[in-house]
Amino acid sequence: MTAPSDARPRGTRLPRVARRRQLLAAAQEVFVAQGYHAAAMDEIAERAGVSKPVLYQHFPGKLELYLALLEQHSEALVEKQREALESTDDNRQRVIASFRAYFDFVAGEGEAFRLVFESDLRNLPAVREKTEQTLLQCADLIGAVIRQDTSISDDEAHLLSVGLVGLAETSARYWLSKYGTIPKEAAEQLIARLAWRGISGWDLTRE
Repeated sequence: MTAPSDARPRGTRLPRVARRRQLLAAAQEVFVAQGYHAAAMDEIAERAGVSKPVLYQHFPGKLELYLALLEQHSEALVEKQREALESTDDNRQRVIASFRAYFDFVAGEGEAFRLVFESDLRNLPAVREKTEQTLLQCADLIGAVIRQDTSISDDEAHLLSVGLVGLAETSARYWLSKYGTIPKEAAEQLIARLAWRGISGWDLTRE
């Protein structure tokens, strides 16, 4: 197997942070291509251009590698959602930006979204907890805006925000599976319009 272009010859020393980043990138390629269970530490080490002992110095096992990647990309998704909601005070534009964040995430390089949304480890408590936490963090961000601008209760706002997150995730993943049938921007606008028509029915507490 050919090592990626950024792999260095075995024995080349990298700062710990850079080595960790290199190992995670290699692991992501293997996990996405083969799934967790079929992935082998030997192949991840080979892809990174390091020996297995070097890999084990940073990650004691395959699960630790996977959880580190899950954490990394979950945080990235939550941050994308935060930036989208803070990008404007116009609520309609917020809805569009929020859905764009999900479409950007699933369309990103390396298919990182598969590690968050399509894991074959969902039944493991640590993985299930992290994926659920990611959904709830995104929902909390959206719910805070809904509560701020409407008179509905906290529980109602939370339910609405969880529904919006589910709509964003499902529609973005479906769009990607049919990539090319609808341009990305058109797909974002279409789903955002659906969501806006629903949530704009509540009276605003501020203009």
